Amino acid sequence: MKRVVSGIQPTKNLHIGNYFGSIKNWLDLQDQHECLFSVVNLHAMTVPYVPKELKHSTLNVIATYLACGIDPNKSTIFIQNTILEHAHLAWIFNCITPTGWMNRMTQFKEKSDKYKEHSSLGLYCYPVLMAADILLYQANYVPVGEDQKQHVELTRDIAVAFNRVVKQEYFTLPEPMITGPGTRIMSLKDGTKKMSKSEESDYSKINLIDSNDEIILKFRKAKTDSIAEIYYDKENRPEMSNLLNIYSAFSGIKIKELEEKYSGMGCAVFKNDLAELTITNISKIREEHKRLMEDIGYVKEILDLGKEKAQCIASKNMTEIQELLGLF
Repeated sequence: MKRVVSGIQPTKNLHIGNYFGSIKNWLDLQDQHECLFSVVNLHAMTVPYVPKELKHSTLNVIATYLACGIDPNKSTIFIQNTILEHAHLAWIFNCITPTGWMNRMTQFKEKSDKYKEHSSLGLYCYPVLMAADILLYQANYVPVGEDQKQHVELTRDIAVAFNRVVKQEYFTLPEPMITGPGTRIMSLKDGTKKMSKSEESDYSKINLIDSNDEIILKFRKAKTDSIAEIYYDKENRPEMSNLLNIYSAFSGIKIKELEEKYSGMGCAVFKNDLAELTITNISKIREEHKRLMEDIGYVKEILDLGKEKAQCIASKNMTEIQELLGLF
């Protein structure tokens, strides 16, 4: 079996963009490959955060994984920082990664502009830690959104650089895996920007644990234009196109068919139906998430099991890496 590695940062609640961009694809992958899914809490430290909230947020994301159907009997579920080899390997990669490669990373430029007063070395080196997350487990595939594809390409470059240093093909070169019709769900307030956990307005996203009333209100307030007709035009009608994309992702109905179905019916009817469809699809996730957050002992048992399985792989590989580099 091929090995798949991926993870999500524990910042705020996961939303439908995370579901379609990552988790929904993971559900299929765990039946086809050996999968390791983590909560990357070390990455969450690269921007301003509240320490007291980090542990709760981390458990919240783990509970969401499980509520969505990630099966601990099929997949390894763990927290990044509990495997110390992630940070160890990241330092090794820091020592072989040219700064010129880092200067080309577009996400650093975007985030450093956003967090000008808190633009840290950790934020700058974020992609190197991500490379360590992937290569530590000799991943074959990395499910990512388009915005993270550049980081997987950097990971491949780092793997090649390491292999050159040790004069053997040690690291597998991972392939980015971008799948599914809803891989890029956009903000409900701005159809040109990706739906984001870090967005200040909660009306920009549908969280997987939102109440029915919240979902209805958010779609009702979702930005559209003055055109009454329902049709897809990403360039000229980004917000309407995004809503059609969400509907298609939840229902499996092609956008062309949706355009025909809602022809002449108006935006209010479409939004209402989209809200009801969303509620139908995520209400079970919300309820299971609530149950799991009330049974944290069970969640921690799963994490202990996941840590043990991930640690076995990480320890073996790190021992080999250190021997190749002349380290003890």
